[in-house]
Amino acid sequence: MVVRKAKCLSNAGDQDPDSDANVSLRLDRLEARLQAAQQTEAARTARQSNGSAAKGYALGNRVIAELVGGMAGGAIVGGTIDHFTGTSPLALLVLLFLGIGVAFRNIIRLSNQRPE
Repeated sequence: MVVRKAKCLSNAGDQDPDSDANVSLRLDRLEARLQAAQQTEAARTARQSNGSAAKGYALGNRVIAELVGGMAGGAIVGGTIDHFTGTSPLALLVLLFLGIGVAFRNIIRLSNQRPE
């Protein structure tokens, strides 16, 4: 098997590509390109990470609160009305489904809001 040494295309002419001057020049160029790429990536991620994850968590928590609050509110108010009027499961079921409907309406309103 024959191993050939590739010639470096640089401004150095016919010098050895593994000489200290060529290696140093190539490392400097590589470092400059790496710093430029890191700055570009930092600028790109800074634009994207303006708290979008925290906003997502807050929205998720609000959706859960709407669902639980709607069901719990409907069940508590319906159970209380049933207790005082003697209509055992009727008001409980009606207000429970009404609370679920209101919760879904609020969730749909939340999902239709435009992001900032």
